[in-house]
Amino acid sequence: MSLSVRAGRVSDLDALVRSTLGNALDSEGLHLDATVVRRGVKAILDDPAKGRLFVAEAEGQVIGSTYVTFEWSDWHDAWYWWIQSAYVVPAKRGTGVWTALYRAIQAAARKEGNVRSIRLYVESNNESGLRAYRGHGMKEAPYKVFEQVL
Repeated sequence: MSLSVRAGRVSDLDALVRSTLGNALDSEGLHLDATVVRRGVKAILDDPAKGRLFVAEAEGQVIGSTYVTFEWSDWHDAWYWWIQSAYVVPAKRGTGVWTALYRAIQAAARKEGNVRSIRLYVESNNESGLRAYRGHGMKEAPYKVFEQVL
């Protein structure tokens, strides 16, 4: 399999929507509204300040994707990059797709020069996600996430 990772583009919209819907279902058992997801993905494609999309492609097909959003740290005068909606199509899992995506994110963060860390949140019962992230050197942070839906 010839695998490449590149920036997401508008022509990837349908594949990115499928990936986001697949991520929500696989990781949290959620069935998201595809219309809302489409608007959300398009918003990132249209406005790079919202995030950076990373797409893994093989034989002209999108087989994995994720994106990064940004959080400024006044404590460190640097950025935290948050990985969002990581997804690899089921038939390609375990073939190095996530590794390629994660390495591309690391390389892009290093190139920026002012990224302190790469972070993500994962459902505590998402065993495959936990294995993948731990297997790539990520460590569990000592934080708990709080939320108030508005």
